[in-house]
Amino acid sequence: MAADEIVELELMRNRFLRLMGDLKRGALGRNTFAPWEVELLLDLECCQVEPKRRRQLLEQYERAVQRQMDTGPGPPMKLSEYLQSRTTRRPSSR
Repeated sequence: MAADEIVELELMRNRFLRLMGDLKRGALGRNTFAPWEVELLLDLECCQVEPKRRRQLLEQYERAVQRQMDTGPGPPMKLSEYLQSRTTRRPSSR
């Protein structure tokens, strides 16, 4: 990976972590977003997460995206992709 790609990935990671912090607090503290951040926000709205589980789920999602970004390029996976991977990864209890 080239040096400029590493810098870009770290900037993306920092923007993602800032976005997750804002979402867990329940208030976005800015009005300018990268296109991939807008996609994540729109996807989050479509996922219909229970309010009482939202913070815990966002923390799990944040850790999964950090693992993703440790091993490969961005942009971060969407919450819907994370939720889908959780359901396909779990063994059936029936």
